[in-house]
Amino acid sequence: MSKGAARVGIGGPVGSGKTALLEALIPRLKARGVDLAVITNDLVTHEDAERLRRANLLDPARVLAVEAGACPHTVIREDPTLNMEAADSLDRAYPGLQLILIESGGDNLASTFSLDLVDWWLFVIDVAGGDDIPRKRGPGILQCDLLVINKVDLHEHVGVDLPRMLEEARAVRGGRPIVCTNCRKGDGVDQVADAICHAVLFQDA
Repeated sequence: MSKGAARVGIGGPVGSGKTALLEALIPRLKARGVDLAVITNDLVTHEDAERLRRANLLDPARVLAVEAGACPHTVIREDPTLNMEAADSLDRAYPGLQLILIESGGDNLASTFSLDLVDWWLFVIDVAGGDDIPRKRGPGILQCDLLVINKVDLHEHVGVDLPRMLEEARAVRGGRPIVCTNCRKGDGVDQVADAICHAVLFQDA
């Protein structure tokens, strides 16, 4: 693992809200004094990186894009070389950098991060995907350091029993942490930022 900035992965299926979480996390981490940068992954575009640059949340040079060119999990698990090189370049460019957030391209519940790439990672699912997602016991849900259940405000509109979904998520994760969010409104995002600061940067919330 690099001796530079800590590296945190953000994975999850397409549409679960990974980029929305990033957009909500960045200002909260900056408010805590964290010096950070971002790497996004897409198949053949820089769409997520361009979205973050347009939002003016960070200096655009601190937002790098990696094109996977294949299954999204390939460049975060099987061969994370491209992401490692991008992270190393950020470390060289910004000597005081503390944290690099690495967003995966949208993938399925089996998507996980190589620990050669990240120090800690979270996995985002959303209630619109169905309350049976935890019961499917995907590796992303089981192995991540923090499970984020997003779009909780929609549970009644999509017929999801949120308390049961949470109960089943806690059961399959054996007590490992879970945070519920509504990233569009910022609900729960402070808890995610607190978890990163505490577990990765060893800072008090």
